Amino acid sequence: MPSPHSPNRKGFFLATDERVIRPQPAVSLGPFTTLGIGGPAEWFVRATSAEHVAAAHQWCREKNLPLFVMGGGSNLVIADSGVNGLVLQMAIGGADFAPRRNETIVRVGAGEPWDRVVASAILHGLAGLECLSGIPGSTGGTPIQNVGAYGQEVSDTIADVAVFDKTTARMTTLTRVDCRFGYRTSRFKRDDGDRFVVCEVRFALRPGSPTITYPDVISHLQRSAISSPTLDDVRRAVLSIRRRKGMVIDETDADTRSVGSFFMNPVVTTDVHAGLEAASGGTVAGFRMPDDRVKVPAAWLIEQAGFPRGYQSGRVGLSSKHPLALINRGGATARDVLELAGQIKRRVVHRFGVSLVPEPAFVGFGDDADVAYLTGRRGG
Repeated sequence: MPSPHSPNRKGFFLATDERVIRPQPAVSLGPFTTLGIGGPAEWFVRATSAEHVAAAHQWCREKNLPLFVMGGGSNLVIADSGVNGLVLQMAIGGADFAPRRNETIVRVGAGEPWDRVVASAILHGLAGLECLSGIPGSTGGTPIQNVGAYGQEVSDTIADVAVFDKTTARMTTLTRVDCRFGYRTSRFKRDDGDRFVVCEVRFALRPGSPTITYPDVISHLQRSAISSPTLDDVRRAVLSIRRRKGMVIDETDADTRSVGSFFMNPVVTTDVHAGLEAASGGTVAGFRMPDDRVKVPAAWLIEQAGFPRGYQSGRVGLSSKHPLALINRGGATARDVLELAGQIKRRVVHRFGVSLVPEPAFVGFGDDADVAYLTGRRGG
């Protein structure tokens, strides 16, 4: 039997009893999330192979139950009432580095911790992921969200994604183009939100210089007197910046009991950006995009709307390090999180006319009105 960290000839990762699953009833989901909130799964099972995914799909079909797939739990708000059906936690591990001509193809199991992949790539001298250091969660979630930070996105380096297609009950491979990546989104999150289960991600990486485009990273390197930064220098800089903002998971730091950035940085036209500066009476930071639009820091909008870092609202609040992180201060419920997020969104709309869009997925809420407002399915 090959090692669980070794790919088989089909390109997926093996485990024992591959076609057997034994779901457990009434498993609390809060401990599996970085927010630490969430009711029970009606049924719960871990998948350590693509065959487990297929077996879970068949189990749900036979019992006429929905299937929800979760990874590292870093980008989820789970309802207090829990999740009906089967919750499948992806635990397909392993990473394989295969040189090919002038690049290296890195094949990674969906359950492999993401930051471990970034660290391994840098150890191999491969550029393209260094600015994505310290992001919590597992690799399978990165193409779904098109994870990005400090000038890089995973779509820049993804070659293809191996998925289980629930409509055909077969494994298939989707190219980068097939994935329809956009800013913090993809076809997995939009058009086909419930169709595919990501089992493996393949990255095409090359040796090269690190990406250094974001002001925070540039400033950190300058303060450290690093004039010719290496990939590892940039990784260390990004990790330091994220820790300072409470964006690296630390069980001893309550500021990290969150989903990370709760709202995306809005991308606006230059006219809207100029209007923000007029409304605030000063300069508004912005990152110029290739299409001549401007990405505005959601953190600035939130603070200017009256929610400073460290803001508290009962059992929830904002991180004392960064206003983008909504934190569980202890004993919070999902409803507490939704109410604070809704207040923030309404205040920003009222103050600036900009509608913030949340990053996390909301699971188990059905047609909940608060979730509908936050996600833009209805007005507020």
